[in-house]
Amino acid sequence: MSKAKKVVASTLPQGAPPLRHYLQFSDFSTEEYGYLLQRAAFIKQKFKTFVRHQPLVDRTLAMIFEKASTRTRVSFEAGMYQLGGSVVHLTTGDSQLGRSEPIEDSAKVISRMTDIVMIRTYEQSKLERFAEHSRVPVINGLTNEFHPCQILADIFTYIEHRGPIEGKTVAWVGDGNNMANTWLQAAALLGFHLRVSTPSGYEVNEVTAAAPLSVGSSSYKTYSDPMEACNGADLVTTDVWTSMGYEAENEVRRKAFAAWCVDRKMMAVAAPDALFMHCLPAHRGEEVEAEVIDGPQSVVWDEAENRMHVQKALMEYLLLGKL
Repeated sequence: MSKAKKVVASTLPQGAPPLRHYLQFSDFSTEEYGYLLQRAAFIKQKFKTFVRHQPLVDRTLAMIFEKASTRTRVSFEAGMYQLGGSVVHLTTGDSQLGRSEPIEDSAKVISRMTDIVMIRTYEQSKLERFAEHSRVPVINGLTNEFHPCQILADIFTYIEHRGPIEGKTVAWVGDGNNMANTWLQAAALLGFHLRVSTPSGYEVNEVTAAAPLSVGSSSYKTYSDPMEACNGADLVTTDVWTSMGYEAENEVRRKAFAAWCVDRKMMAVAAPDALFMHCLPAHRGEEVEAEVIDGPQSVVWDEAENRMHVQKALMEYLLLGKL
């Protein structure tokens, strides 16, 4: 579990669940994910049938962005409004997180004025420091090390299209980044097989990804050949070759990752009903062929929408517990 679990006293309303944070995928149990995924389906059905679902009336979400985002902002902001709450949006210039004011002081102030906080930042340690001094739940909207909300949406999307993910095979092709780290944790918790293929020098940091769960090699395997990783896979997924904050490495990465573009050949060796996912934004012709991301096996638009639905379930759970 994350060290940020050692927190100050909660100021959540009487009857609310104990203070919890969601800083990486390993912060929740297998059973909790079972509930969250079912709850997300329930909430999405309400949304699709125009049935009002507003359990978070008078609750306020603070969103702190040190890394810009389209999907993270829209999904959290629209989701909170749909749940009946309100949103305070803070950018780097607004929050000055860790600059003119210590992170610890910002956490103490912001968590006295709002009910839940989402942070999208660089170092995981910055998020953990904030959570350690927050009196309300803190959610990881993305850090350099982890992206749990995205993987939660990806798994929900797979279940929507193909049923349970337990026992299935997921192929990760590309950078050993925050997404790959989080897939490693998800495989260990949810019982599917993960194949990771990255160029030499861009491997997953197993210490960072696996330490909270003592993840063994039984839940994942690494491949030097992306075609081999995709062979028979039920889901093939990737991300940009150069994540935010690493732009100076862009040209070097383009050369290193040239063989890791998910193309029709990779999808052809995957299972006949394999799905393709990408967390977006995508660069067609780099990490994925246009024919793949815009093709019949791609579910990237459902995947993007589902960020909102799983995050609604997550915020509801952190503030109200099981309903």
